[in-house]
Formats: sequence, C-alpha cells, structure tokens
Amino acid sequence: MSKALRPILVSLLVIALVGLSFGLGIAVERQAGDDSGAAVSTPEDAPDFDALYEIYGLLRRHYVDQDILDNQTLYEAAINGMLKVLSDSGTYYVDPTTYNINVMPSGTFEGIGATVAEQQGKIIIVAPIADTPAQRAGIRSGDAILEVDGESTEGWTVEKAVMRIRGPRGTTVRLKVEHSDGVIEDLELTRDEIKIESVSREPPAGVFRDANGNEVTDLAYVHIREFTSLTQSQLEPILQEISDGGYKGLILDLRSNPGGLLEATVDVADMFLDGGIILVQVEQEEEEKVFEAEPGGPATKIPMVVLVNRFSASGAEVLAAALQDNGRAPLLGEKTFGKGTVNIPQELSDDRGALFVTVARWLTPDRILIDGVGIRPDIEVTLSDEDIDMRRDGQLLAAIEYLRGE
Repeated sequence: MSKALRPILVSLLVIALVGLSFGLGIAVERQAGDDSGAAVSTPEDAPDFDALYEIYGLLRRHYVDQDILDNQTLYEAAINGMLKVLSDSGTYYVDPTTYNINVMPSGTFEGIGATVAEQQGKIIIVAPIADTPAQRAGIRSGDAILEVDGESTEGWTVEKAVMRIRGPRGTTVRLKVEHSDGVIEDLELTRDEIKIESVSREPPAGVFRDANGNEVTDLAYVHIREFTSLTQSQLEPILQEISDGGYKGLILDLRSNPGGLLEATVDVADMFLDGGIILVQVEQEEEEKVFEAEPGGPATKIPMVVLVNRFSASGAEVLAAALQDNGRAPLLGEKTFGKGTVNIPQELSDDRGALFVTVARWLTPDRILIDGVGIRPDIEVTLSDEDIDMRRDGQLLAAIEYLRGE
C-alpha cells in the first residue's frame, strides 16, 4: 500500500467503502462458531498463566506510577500481546464497550459515514460518503483521526477505530481530526443511518466520457462498491439492460471495494462465469472448500475489463481473481490490497467482549494465496501527477481504450 494518501486522488476515485469489512476488506461469511457465546474449558496443554497474575500483583504493590495501572488497559494488553504472535490482522479482540453493533455488511449501517484506513500508524479518512454527518462536518479525504471521545487512536487497528466511531443513530461521537493541511479540529458528530448503494452505473467523475471528452455510448460501465445481500438483486436488471442494449464491452469497476459478504461475492462471480472455479477456501487441517460457477450466467459473453486499485480488498479480490484466472477478463489498474480471510466473531462469556477469529484463508482458482499478497493486474495503470492535477481518471480512460482496441 502507498505510504501516503493523495487526497485529490482519493476524492476522485474512492466513493463509499462501508461495513465492518471496514473499508479494508475483512470479509465475513454468514456463519457462527458452534461455541459462540459459550464458556470454553481450559485445554489440557494450556500454558500456566499464574505468572501473569503474579506480575499483576507485583505491579499493584510496587510499581512507582500507580495512576497508569488501569485494569482494563492491562487486561486488553495481555490479550493483544497473546494475539500479536499470530501475525494475523484478522484475529483480534474487541472489548465489551465497543462490541455493541451489528458487524455484518447489509447495505446500511449507523455511524458518521466515512471510511478509514491505517497508514503510517495513523487512522486516516479514505473518503466521507456524500450527504452524511462526516461530510457535513467538513471531514475530508486524507484527514487523520487523532482521538475518539478523548482517547488517542495511536496504535489502533482499523477494526477498533470503526467500532468506536460507529454507533446508534442519534448518539454523538467526538473526534479530534488533523486535516491534510495540518489544521487540527475538534468535532462533535451526531450519528445517522448511512445507506449505501451497492451497485452503480455512474463513474466516479459523473458522466461516462472518453479521452476526447465525448460521452461513451458503445461501452457499459458498472461500479460495485461493496458486496451486500442486495448486490445480486441490484446487479441483475443492470446486466439485463446491458445485454439488451447491444454494448460492445463492459467495464466492471471494483476499485476501493472493501469486500463484504462471501455469499454475495460468489453469486456475483457466477453471473459473469460460464463454469469454472470461483474460489478455494482453505480451513483447518488444510481442508478445502471449492466454490464453482454454474453454467449459464447472464453476463458470460460480453467482452469486459475489470478495474482494481490498492483499496480493492477481500471479496473484490476474490471476484477479480476469479475473472482473471478463468480468462474471463483482464484486470487493469494497481495491485490489490491483499486481504483474503474469513473472520467470524466469537462472543466471550459474561459479557467480556468478543474475539474475531480467522477460520479460513482464500486461494484464487489458480491456488494463489490472496492474503498478504494481493492480485496483480494484467495491465498496470497508475494515475499520473497530470491525471491528479486535471482530475482525470486515467485508469477508466485506459479501460475504454482497451475495449475499443485503441
């Protein structure tokens, strides 16, 4: 991932990444562990944690700065210390205070209406969603969130930031924001219901035009922003319209798509493929679950190209790889984010919060690991400084030229 955000670039290309796919693509499968919410007995080979309690006691009796020995902080640090050795960002602990929201992508959520990412140790605004509390408060792409309700975000994961910022409609959240121009501002935002359109035919810049400024009428454009339970039903009439319209080609835009529901992702892939493997899911003991496309999808014939960028993650990577490996469509743009795991929440007993656990990893149809690797495009196109200055979508223009054979 790039070391720094380019605010103009982000505002041009990144529309709405939502859900506790978190804008960074932690995909969630509709499943729950059999032991979710139940007390778990201590395994026979568990390490002896008595030393941990002894250390806590010694700190309480002897440590010079007793004021900083906050019980909850020590408790969470002990848990996070154990999880850190896994080197797996998809497995993490959520304290009971913040574990109070619905974490399944659904097309709507309650919060402030902004997507965040972690960059250089900071929580950064990727993009505010139009007509939401975040945008109305003046939050902009590239802004850094320094504090949430008076607590520093230093060392926070994206997941923790999202869970702290999101919340029920009508409640407030206080943010200390450092704008991209260096100005620091304290903001109080009232959360609201945020509605997201999963599928759109409108490009980020508005009218669908080519490099000469002419409106494009021979090619179709579809942007999938996130995979929700509504994606397939929203996409079906659009693909039917495209099929009936006699278009010469289709540009499928998966840029800045953070993923979402696995079931929805597979269903969408099936619409473009006339058979073949969509995804290989590797679980414990190397057990594999293979997802395959059925023959007869509604958009299996039209020539197409797929746009991806460094914020295309999780489900977006699954779909992109499925189309690439099956020879259905080339990918154009930048290498994707590299988030390919299935993560499920396990509620801890006695309201102690929850542990999100990675239960499986994803491989492309060619059995290439997605997580930590990403998907490389067939045609690499990055936006130039001139593109950014002119607010020109060079990747979309390149896709138009490719389909026209120019």
